[in-house]
Amino acid sequence: MIIELHLLQSFPVSNLNRDDVGQPKTATFGGYTRGRISSQCLKRAARQLFTDFGLDKSETAVRTKRLLDRAVAALTDRGRDAELASQVVTAGLQQLGFGVDENKGLTQYLLFVGQHAIDHLASYCDNNWDTLHGIATKAKAVTAKAKSDNEKPGTNEQRKSGKVAKPDKAAIAEARRILDASRVSDVALFGRMIADNKDFSVEAACQVAHAISTHAVINEFDYYTAVDDLKPREESGADMIGTIDFNSACYYRYANLNLEQLAHNLAGDQDLINRTARAWLYSFIHAVPSGAQNSMAARTMPDTLLGVVRDRGAWNLANAFQRPVTDADIMAASTERLTHHFRQLRTFYGNTDLRDIAAASVTGDVPHFDDTEIVAGIDDFTGRVLTGATA
Repeated sequence: MIIELHLLQSFPVSNLNRDDVGQPKTATFGGYTRGRISSQCLKRAARQLFTDFGLDKSETAVRTKRLLDRAVAALTDRGRDAELASQVVTAGLQQLGFGVDENKGLTQYLLFVGQHAIDHLASYCDNNWDTLHGIATKAKAVTAKAKSDNEKPGTNEQRKSGKVAKPDKAAIAEARRILDASRVSDVALFGRMIADNKDFSVEAACQVAHAISTHAVINEFDYYTAVDDLKPREESGADMIGTIDFNSACYYRYANLNLEQLAHNLAGDQDLINRTARAWLYSFIHAVPSGAQNSMAARTMPDTLLGVVRDRGAWNLANAFQRPVTDADIMAASTERLTHHFRQLRTFYGNTDLRDIAAASVTGDVPHFDDTEIVAGIDDFTGRVLTGATA
């Protein structure tokens, strides 16, 4: 069973997701430049809302390189010496197969882990304190000797990279417990890939497309000045000058959720599966990227919503906008394009795999759907989709 979510959302002056030079991200589609919001940006915006829509914080994850610092803090709270704890946790992470940059105190990779991971890591280090302390002491002695012997070029670089030997079976079992995501909703949804050990990877249950504008865009910039409030009146001129890039666009957003994969990732816990699906749906509808919001406040809601429950397959409807919309009423024209394209796909490929459909609009105008498929509000929309997915 698959849930598909299609949204049309218009943003005024905004820079929701910027590129490496500070401009709003773009993409070329259908031969025209479009505004773009990356899938990673949309996922993060949605993740931050999960606890607002029914998930407990303990059922969500963190993405971090700072497990070492947090585990050290936990051990310090248990009465361990902070300096020794840092050495022990570093040795513990390396024994478990996680590279550590000892100069920065960070893991080699960003790790996507449940809230429990810090406590589990701290407990592992606490329970194996003497062994890990011995390993850390030995490593420290080897490093000191290498420095006194004027270590060969490359040795220090290898040490900084945090590369470690492959862990034994016992260490793998402990690492699996620390990385367990069977009750971590966002890891179950968005997956996890650990290059050094694919046994710890999780296949994502959710796919998210980059949002693209339904029309062509040209990025603009705001030239601004600021004046020193305490400057004497006789002095004129600005005390700061700069520019901020922005655009205005109506975006087509698409995401889907494979409920079978979600159930597998969450070990069949039906209550958690249902609450995760509900949080996913509400969060993606309400998700707004945080980029430049303090200066632009582009906090709008989707205008047109389409939810599809299907037994298999997936239809991203972006090709409805391969030819950019040029009408004066961009939202109305985009809605017409979206719904017409969906009707064409239904006519050509058939309704066999479609289990239920819910369409809604803030304005109430949703062409090309039967009255039985149109709902009036957000709760009716989400209720229809979730009920169709569990029926």
